[in-house]
Amino acid sequence: MNWSLALPNSPLSCSNKHGDRFIPSRAGANWNLNFHRLYESEDSTKQKESTKDASSSTGKVNPVYSALLKNELLEAAIENIRDPKIEDQMQQPCPSPKKNLFTYAPVTKRWRPDINDEAFPYVLSPISNKSKTLLTSQQKQIRKVPQSPFKILEAPDLQNDFYLNLLDWSSLNIVTVGLGTCAYLWSASTSQVARLCDLSMEGDYVTSVAWSEQGNLVAVGTDKGFVQIWDVATGKILCTVEGHTARVSVLAWNADQISSGSKDKMILQRDIRASPLQSERWLQGHRHEVCGLKWSTDNQHLASGGSDNTVMIWNLCSLRPVLKYTKHVAAVKAIAWSPHQHGLLASGGGIADRSIHFWNTLTGQPLHHIDTSSQVCNLAWSKNNNELVSTHGYTENQISIWKYPSLTQVAELTGHTNRVLYMAMSPDGKVIVTGSADETLRFWNVFHKACSAKESRSVLSLFTKIR
Repeated sequence: MNWSLALPNSPLSCSNKHGDRFIPSRAGANWNLNFHRLYESEDSTKQKESTKDASSSTGKVNPVYSALLKNELLEAAIENIRDPKIEDQMQQPCPSPKKNLFTYAPVTKRWRPDINDEAFPYVLSPISNKSKTLLTSQQKQIRKVPQSPFKILEAPDLQNDFYLNLLDWSSLNIVTVGLGTCAYLWSASTSQVARLCDLSMEGDYVTSVAWSEQGNLVAVGTDKGFVQIWDVATGKILCTVEGHTARVSVLAWNADQISSGSKDKMILQRDIRASPLQSERWLQGHRHEVCGLKWSTDNQHLASGGSDNTVMIWNLCSLRPVLKYTKHVAAVKAIAWSPHQHGLLASGGGIADRSIHFWNTLTGQPLHHIDTSSQVCNLAWSKNNNELVSTHGYTENQISIWKYPSLTQVAELTGHTNRVLYMAMSPDGKVIVTGSADETLRFWNVFHKACSAKESRSVLSLFTKIR
């Protein structure tokens, strides 16, 4: 006769219908799933980082993967990690789950958080619909802009005058700046400095500079109302444009025509190839000093801003402005045409205005405006992206980057200790140089370079299969 002895704590004495496996009860356990390692000690963190390979040396957790785990395990229903509420949730420690994460049951059901926990045997994907939306949505990365300039140059005698324009960058990668009675050239390729002209013998000083489109000529406006055209290659002056009775505050090129705005309230246009009597053209409309001039990208319209708080649009045929905007309540020096949208103009006002306005010059209607809370000194559109950079004076002396048309601020750069009165952009559109009353020139990486567009292959194209 065989006897079997069942001990009190033996599995044979239990009437558990699930077998002899011991399944602990985790109903009261606090499952704090720490995806971001917020509670790890420093020693354990260093030990783990030392054992990581080079591919994972950054130690950063993929936010999409973390959100996917929360969707599948904790029913978080995250569809877009760029939602501010979701970003705050991602930074917080995970709460205790409402259900047991591990259950033991004889019948296994396919669980889906988006179909009310019902078995759905025909679903082929192992993840829920919320997670599918999360994975298929474009998670745009926030562009990081360097907060410090990569180069600083001293600029002694750089004038602290809001109405002047003393800085420009040529298409041949040469920066020109007016310092007191002299104009200097700085090569961005070789870092060599050369003096272009010295007006001390004439008892004059530089009030504006501007490069031609080809980058071989530079125009220099003076306090006595002259505009000198210099050939950079030979270092000689080609001609002197006369006619203004006060200082030339701003210059703008249109092919071989030079436009100059002056404190005498006039705008003078002259073709440097012809005699003054044949090519001279005067534009009268402003009631005070003209301090802003910009030709449109198609070279058909000229935008001007003045200390009379107005923005005017001129065409090639009329001697009177075709459009006039009067919403600014301070002097308008900052003017920029958009290279991405035809007829879109941006203008910025001075200390009493502190705003950037956008105008549709095709219909004449105002579009949007931004309150920058500080004096707007310069504006420039990115050549590669639909973004705008502005420099400011009182009281923050900052450089701001804006996205259009959402008008959201991408970045704000600080470093100048006085008003950022002057700005120019590099030929590739990536770098800007800013000049301030603190007598420094600072170079900033603010924009990305445009990606080369790949030619799309099509069976309808006759040239894709030519060898």
